[in-house]
Amino acid sequence: MISFPNAKINIGLNVVEKRPDGYHNIETIFFPTDLKDALEVIEMPNIEGNYEWINTGIVIDTPPEKNICIKAFELIKSKFPTLPKVRIHLHKTIPFGAGMGGGSADGAFILKMLNDLFILNLTNSELKLMAVKLGADCPFFIDNTPSYATGIGEILTPLKLILEGYHLVIVKPNIHVSTIDAFKNILPLKPIKNLQELINQPIEKWKNTIVNDFEKTVFRIHPQIEKIKSDLYSRGAIYASMSGSGSAVFGIFEKSTQIEFPNCFIWTQKL
Repeated sequence: MISFPNAKINIGLNVVEKRPDGYHNIETIFFPTDLKDALEVIEMPNIEGNYEWINTGIVIDTPPEKNICIKAFELIKSKFPTLPKVRIHLHKTIPFGAGMGGGSADGAFILKMLNDLFILNLTNSELKLMAVKLGADCPFFIDNTPSYATGIGEILTPLKLILEGYHLVIVKPNIHVSTIDAFKNILPLKPIKNLQELINQPIEKWKNTIVNDFEKTVFRIHPQIEKIKSDLYSRGAIYASMSGSGSAVFGIFEKSTQIEFPNCFIWTQKL
């Protein structure tokens, strides 16, 4: 079985409050993109151990047991001990440390693939409860539709957010932003207006009303990221923002735009 886990962008991100458990409550809009990894899962009864792991594309320099795909496999196996042995092949395309949820998508898609391949009959609600054990934004990739997210990112409300006809440009500089460090430097603050209301404004108004709270601290540490956002606006973006905790920055344009940023990963698509 083959699937293609996709990246997401965050349209707005408010860090609302710090929780007693040390995590933070947020509100954000998750929006899926066409930038994708590739995953293959094959039943392999004759291998040693419970799984065989293959990684191509961008190299993942952690032991397999620490990779979110294997964690997802082990999570399913803990619920279904007779789960067959498998080979998992991940061809990695979505950059790391970008704030686009590439790893989270991979983990969530493994849950969905194993459920389908071995007819485990788990509902999407059950898969989401499992996915949050892998990461706060993993549940989003189960339904994988535009959503208003609250809590730590796991409470999802579907949105009818239609951006058809616009053009998306994602720029990822060669900078890794640690999500943990980004949260350490943030000052939680409840927004005056709910993001779910602000997103219903005309897109031309987003620039002055929809913000990503992480930009304040990340831009101070990495001014190159702030410059990318500024450059996207100077090149005609209607709305531009850092995605998640960075370092990727995206711009939404009315028409196709040729963008060049030296030493950066660039992705463009028509929405």
